[in-house]
Amino acid sequence: MQSLKFLFILLFLGFSSFCYCQSNDLDTLRKYSYEELENIFYSYKDGNQVENSKIIAQYYLQKARKEQKDKKYLAEGYVLNQYNQDLPVALRYIDSLGMISKNFRDDDRYPARIYLLKGLLYNQFDNETAALENFVTALKYAKEKNNKRQIAIADLQIAYLNGYIGKHEETVKVLEYYYTHQDFLTEQDIEHIQINLADAYLDIHKYEKALKLIQKGIQQTSKNNEELKYNRYLILLGRYNLKIKKYSIAIQNLENCKKYFLKNNLDFDANYTMLYLGQSYAEFQNKEKALENFIKIDSIIQKTNNTFPELRYTYTYIIDYYREKKDKEKQLYYIDRFLTVDETLNTQFKYISRELPRKYDTPKLLLEKEEIISKLKKRRYLSYITIGLLCSMVIILTFLFVKAKRKEKEYKKNAQDLIKAVNDKSYSSEKTFENKVTDNQEVFDPEKNKISDDIVKNILRGLKIFEEKEQYLKNGITLNSLAKKLKTNSTYLSQVVNTYKEKTFASYLSDLRIDYALIRLVNDKTFRSYKLSVIAEELGYNNEQAFSKAFKRRTGTTLSIYLKEIEGNSN
Repeated sequence: MQSLKFLFILLFLGFSSFCYCQSNDLDTLRKYSYEELENIFYSYKDGNQVENSKIIAQYYLQKARKEQKDKKYLAEGYVLNQYNQDLPVALRYIDSLGMISKNFRDDDRYPARIYLLKGLLYNQFDNETAALENFVTALKYAKEKNNKRQIAIADLQIAYLNGYIGKHEETVKVLEYYYTHQDFLTEQDIEHIQINLADAYLDIHKYEKALKLIQKGIQQTSKNNEELKYNRYLILLGRYNLKIKKYSIAIQNLENCKKYFLKNNLDFDANYTMLYLGQSYAEFQNKEKALENFIKIDSIIQKTNNTFPELRYTYTYIIDYYREKKDKEKQLYYIDRFLTVDETLNTQFKYISRELPRKYDTPKLLLEKEEIISKLKKRRYLSYITIGLLCSMVIILTFLFVKAKRKEKEYKKNAQDLIKAVNDKSYSSEKTFENKVTDNQEVFDPEKNKISDDIVKNILRGLKIFEEKEQYLKNGITLNSLAKKLKTNSTYLSQVVNTYKEKTFASYLSDLRIDYALIRLVNDKTFRSYKLSVIAEELGYNNEQAFSKAFKRRTGTTLSIYLKEIEGNSN
């Protein structure tokens, strides 16, 4: 089947030069079936022929809308058209796919496919946090439908993100598994795994394994005349030679593919090529060539706003270079560029960050910036003031750091005690009145509270049902609404709660929800995997901030530490 597909693509490519380059007549596409048009589209897309792929996608969608033959073709039309678009347009196509796919009850690809497409899209537009959230959601739905291919794709995309943020050992485990378990993967999926696995092997210093995959990829792509894939393997070969300190060979490899990527406006590939090329020149003691490549990276970043973690190395190198040259103006300029990029990186990796070796941390760099400004303006006294402030900040930050560490230790212990109590089944939600009142016990001082015993007992029975049936999880519960449900008034209900629960109604309601959450988070892995906003909503809170605040007040620990300790115990 693959050879027939490849033959078809070759025939079409010859034919298309006539269709598009000479007549540009879409009528010539009518002879092709939907499946053939899809093959043509992906051949153009994979070959980086953006405009031709857009023409095919637009024609496909137009044909599906006109014929109304099968809704699945309309769905595929939306899929094809979301490629090669800017983010808002692409998301609209995916949302249209989401609407139409609600009718595909027998198609086990949905809704996971929606989230996979969104994850890939956000990843393309440098929003790794949103990408990860969508891949995790896709994985959940894929498992629910037992769609093994989608499970594999979601696993792989999460692994690629892990590799991108530095969790290379985790990445290697996943990629090795799917590289040897290929039942549900296409040839293109396997090629993608192969190149990423080679890259990950280099990250964990398994150079022989990496070289074996790189050489295999170079042979395959040379034989099939796949120029783009060939050059991507050539990057890895250059990086391999950089790792084993064969710098002149690395430079030769990387200079070749640099020309190809810049010529074809493949900025992402070009940036990584020039990163390794700059590092190779730096090791080769050619500082000017290293600088040239790093400055070129910065110019592309300013154009595209697409960042990557290793940028910190490039800027620190440039800053050191100009410090050595005593060029204060350029030193100051690239410090500002560094701080801008560093802020972007910290924002991007808020939820999936990694620890990178940093030659400069931000406070030191900010101080250096102030010192340079003072020298440029010939105001030496400013540097002494800055140094004094920095010393004060160091003292304050050290104090706050020690205090925070102590607090974190306290939070961890509280979390561990709570988890142990839940696991030992010695923790349970508060019993609201069982041990405080019996049918024969006087419940109130009538003179003081003006409420009859019968009313109090009826309210307490109602609260017992309210707790046992977990009605407190419903959103929007108020003192008045519950009083109405219990057929009493808010004043009586408030007094009963204050006396027998020994807390306000708001605290009583919140504590029930948090006690429920403590137990369910430990026992329900699926519930734990939800986004915090979803968990908060299920518990009856309006937002995750209100939930987190209530959780800390009730438990003496933070929600994040509690979840982290649960996962630690599970592992």
